[in-house]
Amino acid sequence: MASFEFGKFDYFCNQIALSLCPLVGSETGIEPICYSRNIEMGKLLIFEPATLVIHIIALFMTGIMIYHIKTKYTAVGRKEIVMFFYMYFLTIILEFLVVSGIIQTAHASYPYFAAAHIAMIITTLWCLLLNGFVGFQWAEDGTPLSLWSIRISSLVIWGLSFFINIATFTKMPGFSKTDPTALFVFYFVFSVAFILIYVVLQIVLVVNTLDDRWPLGDILVGFAFFVVGRIFEFVLSTKICDMAKHYVDGMFFGTICSLLAVMMVYKYWDSITKEDLEFSVGGKSNVWEIRDPLLSDDRLAAMGRDEAGHGHQQGRMYDVRY
Repeated sequence: MASFEFGKFDYFCNQIALSLCPLVGSETGIEPICYSRNIEMGKLLIFEPATLVIHIIALFMTGIMIYHIKTKYTAVGRKEIVMFFYMYFLTIILEFLVVSGIIQTAHASYPYFAAAHIAMIITTLWCLLLNGFVGFQWAEDGTPLSLWSIRISSLVIWGLSFFINIATFTKMPGFSKTDPTALFVFYFVFSVAFILIYVVLQIVLVVNTLDDRWPLGDILVGFAFFVVGRIFEFVLSTKICDMAKHYVDGMFFGTICSLLAVMMVYKYWDSITKEDLEFSVGGKSNVWEIRDPLLSDDRLAAMGRDEAGHGHQQGRMYDVRY
């Protein structure tokens, strides 16, 4: 097993089969030491079948979270956070295609799908980072300034990351498959920085603005799931693969932990945003009866007859005019 070296993926690709592993290191790529066995469907070999089941579950759960976010019509940051879940949904689809072998590594389109997948991971985390600033009201949530700043900057991050990815895979001048430092920085350094900054921002937000401290548990548990997932993938994967007789590897448990981390992001957002029921759509309105104890029942009845007669006269006036 290769030792860790900054700027190179040899150590990580020896642990699990990242989508970029067939495209870096050497002309033939880098293979993991132990990986889960594949299954044959027709004439197609499907890799990581257990992990693909988790991907399908993740798509279903993400759809549910998106639906619940969109039904909280007046919640703060609703339009901003739903963009993060849309990006996560697209990331899962791309990962499903490149990890499963549906897009074969020998096919000419594989480098472009892998580059899009990696760029989508980085962009999704960038969107999460920007959502961390929404609670500080740097711009009013739901306004064009808030929404388009996230959309445009995310598009720029995706385009820049995609260019670095594909330039590395195709060995453009200034880029190397054997020394993919720029790709390494984007994939690991920037991604980890985005997550750490987001977590710190949310801790500051909860401590300074909220009376309730329970949301801290949600964000810290989500961060813990993320860290444990990376340990499964990059530290314990080979051991898990050997113990499980190649049925599953670290990618299986890492994908589960990533899904749980995203679900905790939703739970955290849901816990710190309260919907304004006065303006919610479809909510049942409460009818309150306020009675003055100084008014007797007879006077209330008389007032009711007077109001009824006045309303009848108004109705007749509207009939005449229209």
